[in-house]
Amino acid sequence: MGFYARHVMPTIVACGCSLPPITKLRRAVVPRAEGVVLELGLGSGLNLPLYDPARVTKVFGLEPEAAMLAKARRRADRSTVPVTVLREGAEAVSLDARSVDTVLVTFSLCTIPEVEAALSEARRVLRPAGRLLFCEHGRSPDPELFRRATKIEPTWKKLFGGCHLTRDIPALVQAAGFTIDQLEAGYLGGRPSFGGYVYRGSASPG
Repeated sequence: MGFYARHVMPTIVACGCSLPPITKLRRAVVPRAEGVVLELGLGSGLNLPLYDPARVTKVFGLEPEAAMLAKARRRADRSTVPVTVLREGAEAVSLDARSVDTVLVTFSLCTIPEVEAALSEARRVLRPAGRLLFCEHGRSPDPELFRRATKIEPTWKKLFGGCHLTRDIPALVQAAGFTIDQLEAGYLGGRPSFGGYVYRGSASPG
């Protein structure tokens, strides 16, 4: 891992993920979490201040990148809900089956290398009445924007920590065995762009 990946890229990603339009979406999704929560792709811990302490009893935050973990642990120390930060990938979760009430993932499914495995693990650890809450950017329904995203994606991934622009988020969630209960989709800020089509919703483990 070079200097850019260790020191520059984590700061760029953390700043990008805290932009006002993205923060607005986080504020709409994170407070819906309840009970024991597993957050996939904790990143720098931007969601931690948004959990509702009246609804959440515990948060397990998964993050494999050391540079992000340092930022996340500082936020975890200030959190109003109990947080355990785990340095592990979402493809192999150390928690027991049916042990959490909510799995939360925001702007992370785009970067997880084996996203199918991660969603399978999310379903495994959820209790039968649990919910997956997600807010992710992904494949645009516009053919021209999709073509442009496909073209730029290899370079984009190198610059932004493996971020994909063309993943079909609802299809991936359903392929993992989830039933989508609620889904909203649209361009970030209402303006069409090749990387700004966002899916937000919830799903049950079936």
